[in-house]
Amino acid sequence: MPEQGRRWRAWRQPGAWSLTGYPAPGPVAPGTTVGTTVGPTGTVRVVVVDDSAELRTLVRTKLRLSGAAVVEGEGANGADAVALARRLQPDAMLLDVSMPGMDGLTALPQVLAASPGTRVVMFSGFDEEPLALRALELGAASYLTKTSSLDDVVGELVGGVVTPDPHDEAGADDGPGLLEDQVERFQSVFEDAAIGMATMTLQGRIVRANEALCRILGRVGDELLGSEYGAAVGDQPDVAEAIAAIVDKGADVLTLEHPEVDDVHLRTTLSVVRDRSRRALYLLAQCQDVTRQHEAERGLRESERRFRLLVEAVRDYAIFMIDPEGRIISWNLGAERAKGWTAEEIIGQHFRVFYPAEQQAAGHPEYELEVALRDGVYQEEGWRIRKDGSRFWAHVTISSVFENDGRHLGFAKVTRDNTERMQLLEQQGQYADALAEANERLESANTELAAAAEEQARFLAVTAHELRSPVGVLSMSGRLLAENWHRFDEGERTELLSGLQSSSARLQRLLGDLLTTSRLQQATLALDLQDRDLAEVLKPVLQRLRVAHPEAVVEAELGAGVRAVVDADRLGQIVDNLVANAVAYGSGPIRVTVRQVGDEAEVAVRDDGPGVTPVLRDRLFERFASQGGHGTGLGLHIVRELARAQHGDATYSAEHNAFVVRFPRSAAAS
Repeated sequence: MPEQGRRWRAWRQPGAWSLTGYPAPGPVAPGTTVGTTVGPTGTVRVVVVDDSAELRTLVRTKLRLSGAAVVEGEGANGADAVALARRLQPDAMLLDVSMPGMDGLTALPQVLAASPGTRVVMFSGFDEEPLALRALELGAASYLTKTSSLDDVVGELVGGVVTPDPHDEAGADDGPGLLEDQVERFQSVFEDAAIGMATMTLQGRIVRANEALCRILGRVGDELLGSEYGAAVGDQPDVAEAIAAIVDKGADVLTLEHPEVDDVHLRTTLSVVRDRSRRALYLLAQCQDVTRQHEAERGLRESERRFRLLVEAVRDYAIFMIDPEGRIISWNLGAERAKGWTAEEIIGQHFRVFYPAEQQAAGHPEYELEVALRDGVYQEEGWRIRKDGSRFWAHVTISSVFENDGRHLGFAKVTRDNTERMQLLEQQGQYADALAEANERLESANTELAAAAEEQARFLAVTAHELRSPVGVLSMSGRLLAENWHRFDEGERTELLSGLQSSSARLQRLLGDLLTTSRLQQATLALDLQDRDLAEVLKPVLQRLRVAHPEAVVEAELGAGVRAVVDADRLGQIVDNLVANAVAYGSGPIRVTVRQVGDEAEVAVRDDGPGVTPVLRDRLFERFASQGGHGTGLGLHIVRELARAQHGDATYSAEHNAFVVRFPRSAAAS
């Protein structure tokens, strides 16, 4: 298959569908249109449905230049496709597979039901043949990948015949497809991941699965593609409920534990990739075989149950619980036998009742609890008192008990006669300590595994999504302008050049943010720290920002004589990121101020926008935290880390809707 893309066509035999791969069928007589009934004007009437506005612009422009078709309607999701098919009855439709709301595979049968004469060409970033076969079985005329050229797209929409463009060189092609290099790069990462991964439509249909997932599920890729993920893992109701929580209720990440099948326990983490307006685009599933971990947890629970039964059944040891204030809250048979009180008599009393009067007066029981809370455990031997007033020499162990979240629950107290069965109690204490240690290690491993999986998934999803559109627009727009400049009017040139400029800037910012984040994380960022006048550093930065954002009003109040030891380039990057953030999410005017606050130099960026929502404030400077799903969420993280690298810090003031960066003032300014 050619590197620039793949396509499949369907042809019908009685009772069966068959696939033919690229290239197209044999030559057709000039002026003949295959498989499509054209409109009364002699051109094919086309509807384009794709959630990328830039891609729709490219296809619309290419169709106009071909002279063989005209775009009569555009949509961004499956529901739009069905409505446009019903209203316009078009000759042909270009239909994206993965879109928010209703996806293309779900919409395809409804489109054909609403407009049986429409030739539907499926358009997807996924080149798996089983997925193409499924689309053709549902009635699509052909299936194109988004690495195809625009000539392929036009050819399929007009039925396989494109009148040669007299302004193009003979045999000229649109060049590499939308995502050639990037798809290859990210698919390699996707396929090589050790964890099972699948990309899905918003309805849970698998459109890509890596080898690890096939291995975990015991299936081959062709069996998984086009199937429901819930059915593949044997947990369709819970998966459907989780998808609804993401798509309909706005959740970002959910983790599911699937029922065991053939003694295999699976865990799925579902995450979502959203566009800048927070619309869900597609889902990413990570599947892990956690059978061993599940067995370990089950063994731990069984050990805890047996230990509890053991404690309750022991008759030769007094084992009981004390609340944080020292009141008795549990009582075993060994305690009743050793001390003489029944559970009904003693529960609720303070444990000082077991101590001689002189130790009670000295506050010794309370001292034991203080030491146990401070050190985790307290041990001693001494006299204790039974209910009948008699004394016995006891070995006492008091241990602090904490919940997994660190909350102090109280104390566990074990008392025994020092002359009887010393060895057995020592083994009991070792068993309890080993059990607590194993539980702590397991909980820590679970937390680290979940955090690593979530961050890896978010990084891959966000980076892939942010690169896809700008790279595609740069490739296709540049080709169109180079080959057809003289044929465009001023408005079309402006529109395409604007797309080139914005996509290039977006790609450059993304790559810069990723590089800076990597260097900060690895502590390899070189800084040129010098004593500088902040006003002099920021004047050229603000001039550059006013040129870069002509639509924004950027005002400045740069206090004279405010100095700090900073790296001029990195300070400029901080202000650049903060102003870009204000342009994207706030409203003008944007005010940049520099002033002295005590022993610190302060740089603040304010705007008159609505400010940061309360739910985002606590994680505002974390990696991948973004407002409304816009961008990578790295800008503010970089601001804080650059400030800290220069011995300062960055904060957000909700009261003034301002991002504030402070640096220690230099000795010369003091």
